[in-house]
Amino acid sequence: MRPRLAVLALGALLALGTAAPPAAAAPADTAAVAAAQAEVDRVAALVAAAEEELARSTVLAEAAADADRVAQEELTTAQEAQAATAAALAEAQAATEVAEDDVATLGREAFMGQQTFGTAQVLLDAESPEDVLQRAATMEQLGLDRTGRLDAVEAQRDQEQAADAAAQEAVGRLDAAAQAAAESDAAAQQQLAAAQESFDAVTAQKADLDAELLAAQTALLEAQGVEDAAAAAAAAAQASVAAASVSSTGDGSLVDGRVTSCYGSRWGTTHFGIDVAAPIGTPIYAPEGGVVLDAGPASGFGQAVYVQHPDGVVTLYGHVDSFTVRPGQVVSAGQQIATVGNRGQSTGPHVHVETHYGGLYADRRNPVPWLTSHGISVGSCG
Repeated sequence: MRPRLAVLALGALLALGTAAPPAAAAPADTAAVAAAQAEVDRVAALVAAAEEELARSTVLAEAAADADRVAQEELTTAQEAQAATAAALAEAQAATEVAEDDVATLGREAFMGQQTFGTAQVLLDAESPEDVLQRAATMEQLGLDRTGRLDAVEAQRDQEQAADAAAQEAVGRLDAAAQAAAESDAAAQQQLAAAQESFDAVTAQKADLDAELLAAQTALLEAQGVEDAAAAAAAAAQASVAAASVSSTGDGSLVDGRVTSCYGSRWGTTHFGIDVAAPIGTPIYAPEGGVVLDAGPASGFGQAVYVQHPDGVVTLYGHVDSFTVRPGQVVSAGQQIATVGNRGQSTGPHVHVETHYGGLYADRRNPVPWLTSHGISVGSCG
């Protein structure tokens, strides 16, 4: 929830307040107007601070989830690398055993050959000079073959040692990745707990502040001599809510909700999408047609839907309560794909929307320009 909402409400109120009061209205009391304006400003600042805190708790929880997702992906990569090096080591060990058995057989054959007839005897038994040369050449070739087989054993042993070193290094990387993933997950859970506590407390406080602000706005309009000040203040508050809501002018849609946090760097982290608050179960629609890359459990988001569109951009919808599509399904603009939820690292019911330009989680950019180009207005983030 953005501080700009309170500012919008105040702006709408002041616009009404500066209009010429009806002729029958009593003259405005300058002192009373100033006092009422001061009260509106005071409460509006409190509302803005509350909205800022709500946005902060949500963004920090999502940032912790994003860091945890990266750590889990690195762990998966380390696990795959360790499995590959272990398989390579097993293969190298098996090959070494075969080579060593081959050399052992070669040794036994050489020994038996020398026992039966030595080199000199083989040459003396030749029937002609040509036979002597042929036998000598044959024995030389056998010697070269034995030398090659011995060299092959040494080379295979070297490969086994290299594979063993790589396997040990992979185990070390896996252990480090596992520890980092465990620490990241614990930090994410701790951040979520703290964020949830803050969110719940401020949500209760904000309900009272909203009522207090409406009362102050009504009092200001009354002091300015506006007739039916209560209705005018309520209309101004409604207009501010509408200004922060998502709307559509094209075939596609998104969700009937209010933008609570925009894309960008805040509170020492980067918020890679926009958040739209709405009650659990509110339908989420595809802004444009495309192919569903995935729909289901997602680290940090609890559940998420990913749709790739014709221009290559992948849109992500996180924290969904349920999804109505499956991987590989082709969807059209305006088709329902999910419902708003509060799953994963979430402090309140909302959908988190991202745009990825380089594949899943690669080249994540501000989704507002892409949504705007497809007829989706995102309120205060636009």
